Amino acid sequence: MSKTEKLLKRLDEIGKVLERKGGAEMLLGLGSVGMETERLDEYSDLDFFVIVKPGYKERYIRQLDWLEEVYPLAYSFRNTDDGCKILFDDGIYGEYAIFEERELESCHYAEGRVVWKAPSYTRVDFAKPSRPAPRLIEDSLDHPLNEALTNLYVGLGRYARGEKLTATRFVQSYAVGSILSVLHLLETEEPYFPDVFGLERRLEKRYPRFAANLGEMIQGYDRVPESALCILQYIERVYPVNQRLAREIRQLANICRQL
Repeated sequence: MSKTEKLLKRLDEIGKVLERKGGAEMLLGLGSVGMETERLDEYSDLDFFVIVKPGYKERYIRQLDWLEEVYPLAYSFRNTDDGCKILFDDGIYGEYAIFEERELESCHYAEGRVVWKAPSYTRVDFAKPSRPAPRLIEDSLDHPLNEALTNLYVGLGRYARGEKLTATRFVQSYAVGSILSVLHLLETEEPYFPDVFGLERRLEKRYPRFAANLGEMIQGYDRVPESALCILQYIERVYPVNQRLAREIRQLANICRQL
């Protein structure tokens, strides 16, 4: 049995155990085991919600017998108030959250696939979120790209002081992240499962032209100046950069390269 088949089978088996245990109303598969099974591969994992009756939430978070009955657990970690991260003994990894119905009304989540539900439970509309996901993309280049430019300047100043870790974040994370928020304005997005909670997800397939630049933009801890110069050059190709600021960034980068 392939990994993808095992993942879907494991989720079905969890649903059967929930039915026997009682107190559960519905099991929602999310992500690649939810509405996007076409992208399942050997590196996928389980991501799911369990909707329970009032009073059952803590039972299903604190007592993991409902998972152990499906397959022995090698590891579990309660990472939020609502759920855990787990590793089954056969190597299948998963993350889940337990909610009462009333809690879902205020949650942000992507549409899920109903894997199992109690016969008497009728609220299948909860498979779709009632609240829109937080907006990550921007409608104008001005703010994000100027934010990226100032990230470069501040980051290089910190690098010059010897603060290389924070410099790495400003240049290779914050500045690049700002660019991601406007990529849809700069090039055509290929249709491949965008994630409303993370612009970096599947970026290599969604924006292959931009992704070809990432190796130069993100060169690592010891090459922050070189990364900053590549990011600056990219922004200059797509936006009218203030020339004085560009000169200051290049001057700082050259100072940093000599340290």
